[in-house]
Amino acid sequence: MKLRRCQVEKPWGRTEIPAMFGSTDGRRIGEIWFEGNTTTDLPLLLKYIFTSERLSVQVHPDDAQAHSRGLIRGKTECWYILDAEPGATLGLGLREAISTAELRRAALDGSLDQLMNWVPVAPGDFFYVPAGTIHAIGAGITLVEFQQNSDRTYRLFDYGRPRELHVDEAVAVSDLTPYVRDNSRPPDDLDAVLVNGPIFSLMRISCETDTLASVADRRRWLAPLEGSVRAEDDIATAGECLLVDADVDVELSASAVILCGAEGCV
Repeated sequence: MKLRRCQVEKPWGRTEIPAMFGSTDGRRIGEIWFEGNTTTDLPLLLKYIFTSERLSVQVHPDDAQAHSRGLIRGKTECWYILDAEPGATLGLGLREAISTAELRRAALDGSLDQLMNWVPVAPGDFFYVPAGTIHAIGAGITLVEFQQNSDRTYRLFDYGRPRELHVDEAVAVSDLTPYVRDNSRPPDDLDAVLVNGPIFSLMRISCETDTLASVADRRRWLAPLEGSVRAEDDIATAGECLLVDADVDVELSASAVILCGAEGCV
């Protein structure tokens, strides 16, 4: 099944996005979501993100924390960088461990972004962002995000934008230790397992490998970066995404490179 594309407006989005995603009609589009028949029927979500400004400094609960709040699931996510302007950065966790009181104070007095671990990015970089990681996507970045299908975001700091903050909720679920650097790396090879569970897996796969076979027993989210992918009568090219059922054969075009996501481990 080819998933439906949905443009999502954001205050930090762009009025110009790649033509393959359609016209913005002058709106500030920050995200392209790939959805099924509803936004809640799938446990995972693939989206594109386009930034012209820094996003809020925010954090997401894990599954246990989400369940305790009456939510279906938490939100662990990961980012694959497609494009980045010179000097673009991501905020990933904290530079040093701090206390909950220090986190709360920094969120309220506006100094939190100075405590963040800001990392320069380039196309092809990859970052795994477990639930509880304080984070912010910087300006001038285009990326693919693969995540648990939850939009529960607790904002700690939003650069003066007139949006609600959730300081109490955010402090309660935040990891107050520095980001684990092993979660951020450029993939060494064209074919690479970027995340290997436990909640979901994500791979970058070319037409010259049979890595897809490792997740053939479950549903797969297939997003071409180059070339195309076919499953039965459905074909997707760059800027599109297929949701393919278990045991359905998949065929990649010559020179294709795709991102393949699935539940669980490879």
